[in-house]
Amino acid sequence: MLQFLKYVLATIVGLLLFSLVAVFVLIGIASVAGSRGSDVVVEDNSVLKLDLNKPFTEYDNKDNPLAELGGPFAKQSVIGLVQVKEAIANAKLDPKIKGIYLAANHPGGGWAVTEEIRSALADFRKSGKFIYSYGETYSESGYYLSSVADKIYVNPAGGVDFNGLSAEYEFYKGTLDKLDIRPIVFRVGSYKSAVEPFIRENMSEESRKQTGSFLHSIYDQVLTDISESRKVPVARLKTIADSLLADEPADALRNKIVTNVGYYDEFDADMRKALKIDKDAKLQVISLDSYLKAPKQIKSPNSDNKIAVIVAEGAIVDGDDDSDNQVASEKTAAEIRKARKDKNIKAIVLRINSPGGSGLASEVMWREIQLAREQKPVIASMSNYAASGGYYLAMGCNKIVAQPTTITGSIGVFSLLFRIDEFTKNKLGITFDRVTTNAHSDAPTLTREMDEFEKTQFQKSTDRFYDVFTTKAAKGRNMPVEKLRELAGGRVWSGQEAKQNGLVDELGGLEKAIELAAKEAKLKEGEYRLRFPVKKDFIQSFFDKAEDEQEAYAMKAAFGDLVPHVQKLKKLQTMQGIQARLPYELIIR
Repeated sequence: MLQFLKYVLATIVGLLLFSLVAVFVLIGIASVAGSRGSDVVVEDNSVLKLDLNKPFTEYDNKDNPLAELGGPFAKQSVIGLVQVKEAIANAKLDPKIKGIYLAANHPGGGWAVTEEIRSALADFRKSGKFIYSYGETYSESGYYLSSVADKIYVNPAGGVDFNGLSAEYEFYKGTLDKLDIRPIVFRVGSYKSAVEPFIRENMSEESRKQTGSFLHSIYDQVLTDISESRKVPVARLKTIADSLLADEPADALRNKIVTNVGYYDEFDADMRKALKIDKDAKLQVISLDSYLKAPKQIKSPNSDNKIAVIVAEGAIVDGDDDSDNQVASEKTAAEIRKARKDKNIKAIVLRINSPGGSGLASEVMWREIQLAREQKPVIASMSNYAASGGYYLAMGCNKIVAQPTTITGSIGVFSLLFRIDEFTKNKLGITFDRVTTNAHSDAPTLTREMDEFEKTQFQKSTDRFYDVFTTKAAKGRNMPVEKLRELAGGRVWSGQEAKQNGLVDELGGLEKAIELAAKEAKLKEGEYRLRFPVKKDFIQSFFDKAEDEQEAYAMKAAFGDLVPHVQKLKKLQTMQGIQARLPYELIIR
């Protein structure tokens, strides 16, 4: 037995040593790859391939020096919006880049991110260089993005999803009823539908009204852009969508939705024709990741003056958690504070992509924004979402910029608790009892009914935060609080609608916000450079990714196909205290 344990121990030690050696070898390879990153050479007569069929983040702050090794090392889990637009802008000026091969049949960005990339591609076309798109199939957003291209290829056996937009919500009341779990809800605003998934089995009339309004606004912008690029009237596009006249490739071609029905080899031959090379010559295609390592055409000005771009992306939570897809109040407040105290930073652009979250966390960050704008301009740039708590951040800025397709507003609050004592008793056989020193010393609790006094106190707290929210929003927007409250009540607006009703100042993307920040700081072009979030080093990124993959593997092993639903339930853990956020899950297709 001792001999067996000795061999087991030796095996474990060996595996640990092997793992450590492997990590150091990877670090060594990464160092070599990283040192060669600036040596990427763009060949003459090249095509930049933009494969955008992945989830997007606002700014990719993780280095991957192993990408050049190819294989599994080259895989990117997300794409940075800033990096994509940087590559497009440089390619426009690069004499060695003759065109863009766009692979965006199912892009992972939201509608505002997609609109921002589409605008960058439209600007690229002004150079006279081509954009060719190829897809076996196109989603609605994939076609919207690809519609800017000179040529749009669809596979003969594929199709185009061009039938309009829909917004879908999930409702959990039936599940909670089966489990004997009772939600306890306190809210302000008839449009504050974030709690509806827990107390209803369908949408309220108010929720249906606001969803229809912002959905049609977004769709009008989408059709206007497509109409301009494809030279097809908006009315005709609506007819095509209503009658499903683009489902079949031949019909999509006949109705000018696509320019070509063909296989990849035919698409390849068309690109060769545009590049004036024969079929046997090597087609010089450079990937996004490689092109970002090539020498830049756009040089950063040699100036001490900076405009800081601070990214607030994800659900708003309390604390300093550094997890992805979260806006941690202490961490973000510290970034704003650091930018405020930096004498070389002349203005701040707060890039917001958040459906909201903790009301307290929103207030903590709002305060830092106020302190910052006393010393330098702070401009809000809204991405896909800047709603509820996300709008709370924006309203404290000097000016607000949004895309027409941004989801914003939702100025309202709620508190949500779950009573679980019936669930634990009926399903698990667990009961609770308690001893207290005061009438409400155990409040709030999940294991007994709240009395009327406790419910009144909770509602008062929710009402009080709504008063704070709307009062500050009215001051930030320079409008009477009565008028602001007519726009509030938890109602969600598109960026276009928000511009019309005064909740937003300008329409545009990140560049527009940077332009406004420079103007407010009295800086001319060439007199400043941008400071983006600090990139994580390779080692930190390596272990972060390993941890994420380990968690994902464990979740998959434990829950299988139920993983998406389990992840949504985990989000409930962050919904403590007063919340200012969008409907629990909003899916626009």
